[in-house]
Amino acid sequence: MFVLSNLLIAIARILDVILTMLYWLILIRALISWVNPDPHNPIVQFLYKTTEPMLYPIRKILPLGLRFGIDISPIVAFLAIMFLKSFLVMTLLDLAIKLK
Repeated sequence: MFVLSNLLIAIARILDVILTMLYWLILIRALISWVNPDPHNPIVQFLYKTTEPMLYPIRKILPLGLRFGIDISPIVAFLAIMFLKSFLVMTLLDLAIKLK
């Protein structure tokens, strides 16, 4: 069972790194949106291309009453990422420890 346990630990660590990277990409995108970035800048294009697939569905789901001129989809994405890190990653690690 140690092989399955090690696999679960590896998956949990990779998932944790991916979620952390997504968190930072969304945070950087939210911060640069305050300064009116050049849309032709390759860094800005990269940020938009990597974060828009996550933020667009959140914007579609949000009710019209919560759209008051400020895009709160990054906040919802942050909460989802924190939930996944604290629930899914920790569950995988706990399961791996119990399998050893």
